[in-house]
Amino acid sequence: MISLPASLATAHREVSRWADDLRQGALELDRDPDAIHRHLDLPAVRFLAGHQVPADWDRESAAPGSGPAHGLATLERVLVSEELARGDAGMMLASPGASMCGVLLGVLGSPEQRAWVHGRLAERPRWTCFALTEPERGSAIGEMTSTLTPVGDGSYVLDGEKRYVGNAARADLGAVFARVAGTERLGVLAVLVDTSDPGFHAEPLPTVGLRGAQLTRIRFDGVRVPAERVLGTHLPPTRRGMWSIVHVFNRLRPSVAAIALGIARAAHDYVGEHRLSLRGPEREAYEELGRRIDAARSLTYRAALAVDRRPSAGHLASAAKARACEVAEEVTLRALGFFGPGARIDHPLLDKWARDARGVEFMEGTRNIQRLNLFQGLHTGKVGRN
Repeated sequence: MISLPASLATAHREVSRWADDLRQGALELDRDPDAIHRHLDLPAVRFLAGHQVPADWDRESAAPGSGPAHGLATLERVLVSEELARGDAGMMLASPGASMCGVLLGVLGSPEQRAWVHGRLAERPRWTCFALTEPERGSAIGEMTSTLTPVGDGSYVLDGEKRYVGNAARADLGAVFARVAGTERLGVLAVLVDTSDPGFHAEPLPTVGLRGAQLTRIRFDGVRVPAERVLGTHLPPTRRGMWSIVHVFNRLRPSVAAIALGIARAAHDYVGEHRLSLRGPEREAYEELGRRIDAARSLTYRAALAVDRRPSAGHLASAAKARACEVAEEVTLRALGFFGPGARIDHPLLDKWARDARGVEFMEGTRNIQRLNLFQGLHTGKVGRN
């Protein structure tokens, strides 16, 4: 296991103490995603919203735009995500804050755009969304049909549809990817959208797992996008579309793996707390599940460090995401088996975690996509063969 910088280790201990608070609202939120509004004062929620930072946590260095003083932004997200997901992944994903939109701003946003978004988030708890996936097409950039039609003054008109977008129904701001009308299929831009603007329509979708995230369908009917909300205009055109998506996902996949690990840990800990008399094969099975969680965590930390060192190095992140999701599904399902028939009814948290674990599989690429990405890394020599 890696050695954490002192400031990050302090933050990790503080965040760990917040997880139990999230657990208290887990089942309520599973029944009613709007219940997150009744938990906005929890330390973890305030932290995710950007309104609370643990004491002695030096998040920013003196150098402009350099990020966390310890220089490990991806690892920091991994540690926080695992601990808070151990409390409850649904509560964590339902919380307000910059979330994926904030990571995109770090890659593509100008200082003025970052100030606009983070200034609004500082006013009160606000949600953001990240709209990439489309119905029937997923996140395939070459098949994207949402369009940005140039107006002539640097602004655009946005039309199209997105689906499976977390928090979009409650968001105030969103980042949207769309193809510029009249360009080649890879002429994609990311823009910032105010959800109160005319033409923005969001409708929550029914889901089985991770209900707190409130996955949403969005329609854009002639939404006006001012020139100052087009991301990446200060960068070369080659760094505005697919390049930015790859770099954002590389930074986020280790934290998605960490969410799966947090869910697995929650289920594993629950068995240890409620089945005190494990013996023989049951004890061996329980301990083996713990070792698998630890192994997946080690891979996830290595993946986070690789991305922190080089943002284009996302192949280990794909391996970590695929493995952690596999472990989470196995652990949550086998945890139910420790309690026999009726476990889903008698132990609703275990039932919820089993559903949530399956939901993480579909966040930022399913297992098959991650395996293809890892294979490409092996084939091109970007991932070691030892």
